[in-house]
Amino acid sequence: MLSVKRNISSFFKILLIAGFGYFFWLMLKITLEYIPFNREISFLMIKQTEVSARPEYLTLFYTHVYTSIFVLLSGFLAILRKDFGIRNFHRNIGKAYIFLILLFAAPSGIYMGIFANGGILSKISFVILGFLWWFSTCKAYQLARQMRFKEHKQWMWRSFAFTLSAVTLRMWKVIIVYLFHPNPMDVYQIIAWLGWIPNILIIEYLITKKHI
Repeated sequence: MLSVKRNISSFFKILLIAGFGYFFWLMLKITLEYIPFNREISFLMIKQTEVSARPEYLTLFYTHVYTSIFVLLSGFLAILRKDFGIRNFHRNIGKAYIFLILLFAAPSGIYMGIFANGGILSKISFVILGFLWWFSTCKAYQLARQMRFKEHKQWMWRSFAFTLSAVTLRMWKVIIVYLFHPNPMDVYQIIAWLGWIPNILIIEYLITKKHI
């Protein structure tokens, strides 16, 4: 029985890694579209008002895009809690994840949220997401410094749930557009909330049930 449980656990870990690898590859493809700098591509084509009127917009946009892909990868490696034969790998990759979010990804994400598509509801959601992302990551860092590692682990999972919103909001967008064909701006309002609320609810459930 113990062997069966271990096999099931190993299977789900492999499935998790494979699934993350696939979605990370998709996110990497999106990121690479913005190399080299080009203001007339993809998402920026519908943000020309901000690009033209606000000199800081492009800088913060590219800061968010370029750092977020590293945040996604480092966060996943950190929650695996493995050193992969490299001394202090978990600790160092966790530090990279935390500081990229606190100094770059979350602040630029909050700024981007202020100018999000979809009207006031989308803006509110993305700004809240940015603040929760920053706060949960900061809390995880503080708990690690205090050597309260169980709580640190739980807050890292909360932080990563918000990090994964970059993936899940795109998944929801594909599903909603395929099933319902709504107005594009309505889609933004829906996925702005669906992108992160189910994520954090799942993590809170797992924490409550002591699975994390």
